[in-house]
Amino acid sequence: MRPGSGSRRARTINGFLDRLFSVVGLVCTVTGFFVLLFLLFDVGRTGLARLDWAFLTGVSSRHPQKSGILVAWVGTLWIIVLTGMIAVPIGIAAASFLEEYAGKNRWTHFIELNIANLAGVPSIIYGLFGVAVFVRGMDLTRSILAGAMTMATLILPMIILSTREAIHAVPGSLREASFALGASQWQTLWHQTLPAATPGILTGVILALSRAIGEAAPMMAMGALAYITFLPVPPFSPAPPYLNTAGLFSPFTVLPIQIFGWVSRPQQAFSINAAAAIVVLLGMTFLMNGIAAVLRYRYQKKRMG
Repeated sequence: MRPGSGSRRARTINGFLDRLFSVVGLVCTVTGFFVLLFLLFDVGRTGLARLDWAFLTGVSSRHPQKSGILVAWVGTLWIIVLTGMIAVPIGIAAASFLEEYAGKNRWTHFIELNIANLAGVPSIIYGLFGVAVFVRGMDLTRSILAGAMTMATLILPMIILSTREAIHAVPGSLREASFALGASQWQTLWHQTLPAATPGILTGVILALSRAIGEAAPMMAMGALAYITFLPVPPFSPAPPYLNTAGLFSPFTVLPIQIFGWVSRPQQAFSINAAAAIVVLLGMTFLMNGIAAVLRYRYQKKRMG
């Protein structure tokens, strides 16, 4: 064998494998994109014709032509807002502590390993956990508050992991400059590290909430109602103290449960209703992601300016 022939053969094989991987990756990407495009087109073609004001403001009915999603999308808003209010502060605080304050020892390693494992646990397990702890253990019944706490438990590991990655990506020189000017560790975290990590934190939070808004399994395990014709008590009242917490303990339903209930019906009209509800759910998800993109852009522009 002539000198250098083995290395040339290895380079040839590696080049072939690189090109093969590029082609396979491109085919997989294009296939996934067109499948998603086909699904969106099919849902839109079926559901947009049913989507009107009466459908958005109507309540559930045994007659598909009279059914609406008012209670479902209002319940979804309740759940997603309360979930964010519970999970986001706790998740950011936990990630900040693990990344900036906690020492590197066996206990923190154990906690980090379990957080990573919890992020991959099937969502139905969180639903059973919510039934055991929040519904029965804390006697919250099958209420909006119990549902929000269950969904907060579901997305909390995702928020912690994404926030830690965003904080870890902040250059160490920024912290050192802040310490050099006499700032404490808390001042550095609050005024320098977290603002610099905000775009990444926002991305993780929105992705986590987007997962929560489309989950049906935990709500089904908790016993969210598939057929309900009344809205939760409004959170605001005209009389002092102007806040009403009774709605937190109201029974509820959400769009994924409503969609599941409709697609399980044999009538074709209910399938059309489900497609229209899917369009609304996708619209809410796209709106959340759009808001996050705008906030990231404005915040990055502000930081650069």
